[in-house]
Amino acid sequence: MPAESRAANAPEKAPKDEDADTQRDPAGSIRVGIGGWTFEPWRGTFYPDKLPKTRELSYAASRLTAIEINGTFYRAQSRKSFAKWREETPEGFVFALKGHRAIAMKRKLAETGESLAWFLDSGLAELGPKLGPILWQFAPSRAFDADDIAAFLKLLPREVEGLPLRHALEVRHQSFLCEAFLDLARRHGAAVVLADSPDYPALAADTADFAYWRLMRTQEEEESGYKPADLDVWAARARCWAAGRPTPDMPGLVEAAGPARAQDAGRDVFVFFIAGAKLRNPAAAKALMARLQD
Repeated sequence: MPAESRAANAPEKAPKDEDADTQRDPAGSIRVGIGGWTFEPWRGTFYPDKLPKTRELSYAASRLTAIEINGTFYRAQSRKSFAKWREETPEGFVFALKGHRAIAMKRKLAETGESLAWFLDSGLAELGPKLGPILWQFAPSRAFDADDIAAFLKLLPREVEGLPLRHALEVRHQSFLCEAFLDLARRHGAAVVLADSPDYPALAADTADFAYWRLMRTQEEEESGYKPADLDVWAARARCWAAGRPTPDMPGLVEAAGPARAQDAGRDVFVFFIAGAKLRNPAAAKALMARLQD
């Protein structure tokens, strides 16, 4: 995506809550968050016990800088809901949205044009500058089909109602670990999601002007989800990628068939703690943010 689109999608200013200052590199931003904001075990561990449930989103958004919305994968959301979420969150906050399963799980991605139009017209633009990347999560059984993936990438629009769009592809089949896929992603400016997961292959590739990481190894016995030393490593990696210097120690790091951007150009980095020991994900996000503030 062009640099001007990235700038248009940047926040006007960081959230005012001191725990949720957007972590910024001189060239790119780093946003850290979790998946969703409704999870009963977070009461007493993340949310205060007596916090009204209607205030959970605003509370989470005051302490994190992004949230990945999973609900958009399962059903259409209303314009009213998107507008409500926008109003309940501070400036600089960003939502990543999972693309609907009717699209991501369709046998032939090349045939999703009508579904894409329906999904994008459902009200996403109500989020305004808080609209972040759209995550297209493919089933573990989907193998790489160069023609089908190329057709799907051509279908993905660059904007909706005047707002720039960023697309991220989460692939879960080993056949995607190939130069042909990375070249397609690079040519269309789509990010390849890095999943730090015990179940899915890791693939770190510099194919867009942003990076999208889903960290899935939180452990309940660790108060901060990840071991402190591991969080130190992820913080250092995020800083390097934001500055345009992908680190050689990344799991699954491969080079695309041509640079996505100049090596000194910044990339926005989105880091979400997802799955794993879900109870610990907010603590992991806050612990990573604390390291990025140092």
